[in-house]
Amino acid sequence: MSLDISSTEVKEVCPLREKECRWHFLYHSAYRSYNLPIYKCQTCKLQTIFPKPKQDLEELYSENYYLGKSEYAYKDERTTEKYDAYVWDARLKNIQKFQKSGNFLDVGCAFGGFLSRAKLFGFKPFGIEISTYASEYAKKRGLEVVQGNFLEAVKKFPDKFFQVVTLVEVIEHLPEPDQVFNELSRILSEGGLLVLQTANFEGWQAIKEGENYHYYLPGHLYYYSESNLKSILKVRGFTKFISYLGVDFPLLAKLKKSRGSFQTWKDYFKWGKIISYHLKSLIFPGSTSSMVLYAFKGEKLE
Repeated sequence: MSLDISSTEVKEVCPLREKECRWHFLYHSAYRSYNLPIYKCQTCKLQTIFPKPKQDLEELYSENYYLGKSEYAYKDERTTEKYDAYVWDARLKNIQKFQKSGNFLDVGCAFGGFLSRAKLFGFKPFGIEISTYASEYAKKRGLEVVQGNFLEAVKKFPDKFFQVVTLVEVIEHLPEPDQVFNELSRILSEGGLLVLQTANFEGWQAIKEGENYHYYLPGHLYYYSESNLKSILKVRGFTKFISYLGVDFPLLAKLKKSRGSFQTWKDYFKWGKIISYHLKSLIFPGSTSSMVLYAFKGEKLE
C-alpha cells in the first residue's frame, strides 16, 4: 500500500475486486476527539481509516480494554451475562430456523458467553479471539478457542468445516478484508450460514450524521453497508441473503438484556428510547443504521 497522508487519495486492495483501487478522502471524523481520517473506495464504496493504527491489535484488546481502563474500552460481559443471554438465546433461535446443529464458530468470542449458549442449543462451539485475557477465560469454561488475529487463527480450521459462523460487531475491526472474506468463504460448508452484525453506512442515521456518526471509533478499521457486503460475498460463493435492518431478535429480548446495566428503577425510563429505536427500524427499514446480515454459502435455501 502506498500512502501520502497529505494527498486526497490513497491506494489499497478493494475486497470486491481483490486488487489495488483508489480510495478518496471523505473527511476527518468529528465524533468525540478521535479525528480519524476517513477514506472511501471508489469501487465498492467501503470506508476505511488511513493511516491504519500502528499499535499492535493484540495490545489494543488487553485486559484494560474489557475492564474500562483504557481510552477505547468495551464492557465486561461477564458481569451482565445473565441478561445478555436473553439476546443470545433469541438470536440462536432465529439461526436454528436455517441451521439446526453443526460446527459453530464465533469470531471475536470474547469470554465465550455466546458460545456457551450455542452449546446448550446443540451446536459444537468453536471460537477465535485476539485477546489473550479474554480467550484464556473462555478456555477455562471448556470452550475450544484459538487465540490470535483472525487470519492466523483461522488457518487452524479445514475447508468447509463450519455450518454457522458469526461475527457480531467484529467485521469492522478486522484488517485485510479481502483475505478475511476469502477465509470466511473457505471455512463455511455448502449451505452454511454467515451472520454479520455491523453498522450500515447506507442507513439514514449514518448518512445524516456523516462525520459525526458515533461508529467512527479507533478500533474500527472498515465501515460497511448492506449493498457492499452483499457484493463482496456474492463473488465468494454466497447466493442468498436475509437483511435485518435493525436486529434479528425481538424487542422483548433487547429490553430484558438492557436490565443488566440498570442501577435504579429510574433506568427503566431508558426503555422508551430502546422501544422507539427498535420500532423505527421495523417500520422504516434503513431509517437507522443497525444491521444484521445472514448470508448463505452455495446452495440456495428452499
